[in-house]
Amino acid sequence: MKRKSLFALSAVVVVAAAALVPVLWSGGDNLHNGSAMAATPADQAELIKKGEYLARAGDCIACHTVRGGKQFAGGLPMATPFGTMFTPNITPDDQYGIGKWTQDDFYRAMHTGRSKDGSLLYPGFPFTSYTKVTRADSDAIYAFLRSVPPVNVPSRPHELKFPFNQRNMLIGWRTLFFREGEFKPDPTKSVEWNRGAYLIEGLGHCGMCHTSINAMGGPVNSAAFAGGLIPLQNWYAPSLTSNREAGLGDWDLKDIADLLKTGVSNRGAVFGPMAEVVHNSLQYMTDEDINAMATYLKTIPQKSEAPEPLQLETSEKFGGELLKQGQKIYADNCAKCHAENGLGMPPSFPPLANNQSIQMPSAVNPIRMVLNGGYPPSTGANPHPYGMPPFAQALSNQEVAAVVTYIRMSWGNHGTAVSPQQVADLRSAPLD
Repeated sequence: MKRKSLFALSAVVVVAAAALVPVLWSGGDNLHNGSAMAATPADQAELIKKGEYLARAGDCIACHTVRGGKQFAGGLPMATPFGTMFTPNITPDDQYGIGKWTQDDFYRAMHTGRSKDGSLLYPGFPFTSYTKVTRADSDAIYAFLRSVPPVNVPSRPHELKFPFNQRNMLIGWRTLFFREGEFKPDPTKSVEWNRGAYLIEGLGHCGMCHTSINAMGGPVNSAAFAGGLIPLQNWYAPSLTSNREAGLGDWDLKDIADLLKTGVSNRGAVFGPMAEVVHNSLQYMTDEDINAMATYLKTIPQKSEAPEPLQLETSEKFGGELLKQGQKIYADNCAKCHAENGLGMPPSFPPLANNQSIQMPSAVNPIRMVLNGGYPPSTGANPHPYGMPPFAQALSNQEVAAVVTYIRMSWGNHGTAVSPQQVADLRSAPLD
């Protein structure tokens, strides 16, 4: 995932915490453009409220707010294979924020990926998804951002390597990977399905994590939503098009909705980047919108899968030894919560038997969970989630490989054995 090419300059694609969010890059006239009609205070308040909700749906806060910092003041470092980018201030500050941006300026950024001055935006800002957002929704988000307290803090310049700091080379990337255009409803589908598609493909920009990246840093559109390793984050975003991974074709709509809204369901729980998406964004969405998203996700058709991730293989004999060793480690450390038969006690302790995320070709996520542990997100419907303790200090690389091999190959699961070397690689990798 760290492959580079000269043309990849245009592909400073930042995939942060599961799910990346709006990253605008500077700004410079008044709250409304000259042609806008005056709104009553009640109308404006309603527009701001709508914009706040849509900004939640787009998870704007995740990238534009440093933990402990001022809301939407930017400054969050985002590591990429090409250097570090820093998210900008999008408060209504005239000097450093979007205080001098018009509605037209804001919509142009969302719809065309160009800043107020016409310069090209890096695709860390997911304009390839936000181009689908309607003008009315863009105006509402703009109104909300103009209502938050201004913060007089300059945006930190990006620290990108040459030639990746040359914006003019983004033209080539855009030619290959960007198609401008608002979302068009499918007249053969229901209103609910179309709403879900609009949120998933547009504001939700789910494809930024769940679609693999090619050598030029662009999405593999032929395998959209077919999964991929998130660059530099050491998490695998599973395929949404295959029931062997996170395809949801055989899930009940309620289980999908529960997972999106609360982070836990009878079929499993979310961790890592997706947990942040649920915490920052999805838990605040209406039940109607969550159900619409679930309806759409359940109908995503089977597609060509993303290139299978390179995985270190073990011999059949060594795999059998790991399986036997892992059975004892599981009984000693895991069975109390996940049960001897792997069925767990959902939703508090998710099942491991018949769990697609355990059996995927990529074993990155279960290895990381055993090493580092973690919690599902704290949400209004699940304020005190049960967590997974870390075992990095208690288990060796081979022991971790053994227990992950056991859960991937037991109770009818069809995963493959895990190499201790892969555990060693992930143990030494950065956590974020």
